[in-house]
Amino acid sequence: MLDVLIQGMLLGGLYCLFALGQSLIFGVMRLTNTAQGDFIVLAAFATIAASAVLPWHPGLLALLLAPLAFGAGYALQRGVLNATLALGGKDPLPSLVVTFGLAIVIQNGLQQIFSADPRSLDTDGLSTQSVQLGGDLAVGVLPLIVLVLAVAATAGLQWLFGATALGRAFRAVSDDREIAELMGLDARRVYALATGIAFVLILLAGVLQAMRTTVSPADGPMLLLFAFEAVIIGGMGSFWGTFVGAALLGITQQIGFRLDPGWGIWCGHLMFLAVLLIRPQGLFPKTRG
Repeated sequence: MLDVLIQGMLLGGLYCLFALGQSLIFGVMRLTNTAQGDFIVLAAFATIAASAVLPWHPGLLALLLAPLAFGAGYALQRGVLNATLALGGKDPLPSLVVTFGLAIVIQNGLQQIFSADPRSLDTDGLSTQSVQLGGDLAVGVLPLIVLVLAVAATAGLQWLFGATALGRAFRAVSDDREIAELMGLDARRVYALATGIAFVLILLAGVLQAMRTTVSPADGPMLLLFAFEAVIIGGMGSFWGTFVGAALLGITQQIGFRLDPGWGIWCGHLMFLAVLLIRPQGLFPKTRG
């Protein structure tokens, strides 16, 4: 059971990175990004393509691509999603339709460029290294790094929102956009900054996913589902709630895998449905104000 809990937490760290960008975007602008999984896959393939030109370690490639990811997110929000939010107001349907369209474009574009074959990033043996915890218990070095990065990213977002002027701007436009704009904030720019940060998290998730396993252009919906479940379980807009939701999802899946190799994903879905029935607002929902 201890091994199941540890492996579940490690898997939950990856799911947390899948979900943090989604949680950030929803927490700031109440926008549900149905292209989240496909953006993660796009980030993974962009890093794989960059590795063919620059045979560097994936971590260095991620640092190189981080400013591009931020710029892509900023431009997408300023050029497309801000107009969608203005058109839809509080109606979530326009943003759902637009991001769903983006997901289709990304998935088909990747299939045209890279074919449907799964690919991965070379980790120079990192994916096979492990740390012995005593007895027969060992954990992989790469999953442990993923968990550490997930904790750091969650803590960093919480600090950003709670202790910086940008975080106060995020909270202001989230709570009441009209009053925030009357106080001098440019909500469109604040939204774009939030999406830029979310895309850096998406890049990190994509790089780690490609390091951990193979990725294919059709993986986006599956990754979106894991991200969405983690966010809903934890509570929409809550960063530590997202981390806890991802950890619970990972542990539940590992319990299912231990019972039967075909039950893991199914058990995770059952836990998600149970949370929806018992506590539909999530375990740690974000409070307004």
